Amino acid sequence: MKTTQFLRKYLLFMVIFSCGASFAQQGKIQGKVSDDKGVGIPSCSIAIEGNNKNAVTDVDGNFSIDNLTDGTYKIRISFVGFSTYSQTVKVPQSSKLNINLKEDQSALDEVVVTGVFDKRTKMNASVAISTLNAKQIEAVVPNSAADLLKNIPGVYVNTSKGEVGNSIYTRGLSYNGGFFYVSMQEDGLPVVGITGLVQPDAYLRADATLNRIEAVRGGTASILGANAPGGIFNYVSKEGGKSFKGEIRARTGLEGNGKNPYYRADFNVGGPLTKDKTLTYNIGGFYRNADGPKYPGYTLSKGGQLKANIVKNYKSGSIKFYFKVLDDNTAPFEFTPTVDFTNPKPAGSFNNTSSTLVQSLQFTIPKSITGLSEDINYDTKKVAAYNEIAAGLNWKQNIGKGWTFNNNLKISNKDYVGQTTSVVFPFRVDRPTFYGVSGNGGRFGTYQFYNPTTGAIYGTVLRPTTGLPSIVGTSSLPGGDVLPNAVFYNPNPYTKSSINDVIDQATITKKLKNMNFTGGVYFSNTKTTRLTFLPAAQSFATIEDKPQAVGIRYTNLSGSTFDLTNPIGVSNLGGAGFYDNEGTIKQTAFFFGHNWDITDKLNFDWGIRMENFNIKSSFSTPKRLPDSTTGGADGNTATVYDNRILTRNPTQSFDKSLSFSDLVSYSFGVNYKVSDRFAMYGRYSQGRKSPDLSYFLDVANQQLTSNISIEAQDIKMAEFGLKYRSKNLSLFVTPFYTLASNIPNFQIFQNTDGSNYAPPRLYQKIETKGLELEGNYAFNKNFSLRAVATIQSSIAKEFSVYLSKNAGPADDEKISFDGNNNDNIGNMFTITPTYSTDKFSASINWQYMGERWANVGNAFQLPSFHSFDLNTSYKISEKIQVNFSINNILNTYGIMGWAAPGGFPAALDTQGFTKAMLDANPQAVYSTLPIMPRAYFLTLSYKF
Repeated sequence: MKTTQFLRKYLLFMVIFSCGASFAQQGKIQGKVSDDKGVGIPSCSIAIEGNNKNAVTDVDGNFSIDNLTDGTYKIRISFVGFSTYSQTVKVPQSSKLNINLKEDQSALDEVVVTGVFDKRTKMNASVAISTLNAKQIEAVVPNSAADLLKNIPGVYVNTSKGEVGNSIYTRGLSYNGGFFYVSMQEDGLPVVGITGLVQPDAYLRADATLNRIEAVRGGTASILGANAPGGIFNYVSKEGGKSFKGEIRARTGLEGNGKNPYYRADFNVGGPLTKDKTLTYNIGGFYRNADGPKYPGYTLSKGGQLKANIVKNYKSGSIKFYFKVLDDNTAPFEFTPTVDFTNPKPAGSFNNTSSTLVQSLQFTIPKSITGLSEDINYDTKKVAAYNEIAAGLNWKQNIGKGWTFNNNLKISNKDYVGQTTSVVFPFRVDRPTFYGVSGNGGRFGTYQFYNPTTGAIYGTVLRPTTGLPSIVGTSSLPGGDVLPNAVFYNPNPYTKSSINDVIDQATITKKLKNMNFTGGVYFSNTKTTRLTFLPAAQSFATIEDKPQAVGIRYTNLSGSTFDLTNPIGVSNLGGAGFYDNEGTIKQTAFFFGHNWDITDKLNFDWGIRMENFNIKSSFSTPKRLPDSTTGGADGNTATVYDNRILTRNPTQSFDKSLSFSDLVSYSFGVNYKVSDRFAMYGRYSQGRKSPDLSYFLDVANQQLTSNISIEAQDIKMAEFGLKYRSKNLSLFVTPFYTLASNIPNFQIFQNTDGSNYAPPRLYQKIETKGLELEGNYAFNKNFSLRAVATIQSSIAKEFSVYLSKNAGPADDEKISFDGNNNDNIGNMFTITPTYSTDKFSASINWQYMGERWANVGNAFQLPSFHSFDLNTSYKISEKIQVNFSINNILNTYGIMGWAAPGGFPAALDTQGFTKAMLDANPQAVYSTLPIMPRAYFLTLSYKF
């Protein structure tokens, strides 16, 4: 009853407030606001200082503030991208005002449009906002687009896999991997409609077309972003201006501690297309060719992208058409063999530039094995191929009387073909595990290991029917300093997928004198197909930098000899079989926000989002028939590598949904501007998060997928911000609290027959407390200091996992880690001093990553580390500039990720690795992912 009465009073107040009162006062201030070309500027804010009366310009730039008593007033006119203008006016007014605003690029650097209900400056926003402008972006050579976000407080960035396949975490949301809780966007729309099939960084590249990055952490991100309670990171492209401008960059470098060449070229040009300069264009992109920081023996990265847009500006709005073409081949890096859990270091002769990707393998998997309609031609040199064609249309329309409509539509097709080795891990050939993993569990006799290229024999193993395998004579297998008598397991997965996205977001805004209302609709329709072989075949390789495939011959107890690998060292063509999925995912959301300037100093805003999620999918799982007894694909009974025969189990389908009532998110916040220099805000948010695609495309157990219920995750977040800005100093301090619930934990185990299964899913709850700091201080016109810090602590309130003891689920044990520290949560600091003159600039970027628990079981801690980057530039002329950079100056081996000992699939189950397991074998070989090794880059830029 009380709630109903409150709502009635609130609505009545809104009506009265917006309509205003009509009294006897007749004085007014009226005029027109234009740009430097005389074109009226709509939606400008006109405020009377010390008075609650305000106005907004109409579509032609006209405004009027009525019902004023006679006297002298000071008005302030402001609009995004223009310098604020002030003027004293007497009432009665002698003539209509004609006000011209001047463009101000420095103002643009402070204003954001991402994740807020209207355009706001940092000082006026009740949400944690950070920006990176084009100049800041140009000053660094990032490893990837995600790498740029290391300069944002509260953001954990793991780019140790290279350009793609990385992870972004915010405010303790460090589970499910990848980008699960954040929205990576290009020009206001998500890069991909739904994560889980591929990660968004696979289709996001930073090049010369990038104008700025706007980052909103938590808060309104859960309202204005699709499934983004952790934050929105919007990569905003450049648009053409009123004059022709362009830039060409040529970059060369040496990655891998100065050993591996890197070549790249970027360009961007833009300007007007018509005499009145209302139609503009911008086009640009990049192409690069690189051996990579960890050279695998072939080109690791090759390709580029092209982006363009055309913008038509007219009196009451604008229309922008944009498109992108991406054609890029690159691969995520594999883990490095590592020893010592206390002070991790590369095992044996390995270092941070060593590649564990097997050297070039080209082979064919015949359709007679897979039952597919065509052969699969596998080539590791093609690494992972990412292709995208995208086109979009953004329409902004000022309707009049404070109404604005905006619609952003993007249609894209993304294709992916991956054929690189993965889960590389050493296995001893004189242990039974190797023979189970290689599919030779029932074959007893003698195994000979050799070099397929030269025919040289590495060694022979006798495998009796009883007892352990043993080396016959001596073994010359490389890698004895890592693990004696061992080879790398190099499974050869193959994935071919396609994503067709239609994403549209429409908003309509009503702006009144001191408040605005925003309503919107978000819709995405994603159609996916995926064919996955895990793996498509198996290979075993030498344990060394740039491993080479190992051939295997087998002689049974009767004296018959068989080739277990083909002539280049590949076995088990067809692997464990394929998983064939296709699905359609639809997401529809309605959101509403209200922003109210209660006074000149006090702002209140709130918003709500309701979302519907539906997935319809069909899938077929593999069925392995008895191996061929007639010689397999080649008809030769002595070659067993092609004897597998696969077929499909019957196709199954499922239809799962979460309704609008399941996915309700809300957020409210208050910002109080104590003075022009100091402001504070507080905010509380609850974000509901639908599952990503991997939740449904569970390759371990598709049968389970069709029967499980789905539930939304719940992310509660509170934050309080202090903001200070003076001529020389800007400082933002943000304590935060996060409680994440209903988080599914994924594990994968192995049956006795070598197939995989998933134990029942368990759900977790994590609590995080932290403090974010961001500051900039200019000591003088030449020297400045930027500092970013995140101090945080995270606890697993509820967390359980299954432990697999032997093959099969019969003896799986469930254990609890309630109360333990959450993993991958550490304190982070970045300090960047910069010295610059009119021609020269130099900066040192120091990054510190604190120690983090390796898993929620708290088996051990990943050690802290720090790294330094150097960036310098010199202006040869007004148009020509040269930049020199060194990344990771000290060549620090800083660990960002790890894999458990024990090989596949144990290596994937880091949460299942316990302190007891470590104590039982503290010298075990495991794997780590370090930051990128030292690299040198020289860039020549020409601007015109």
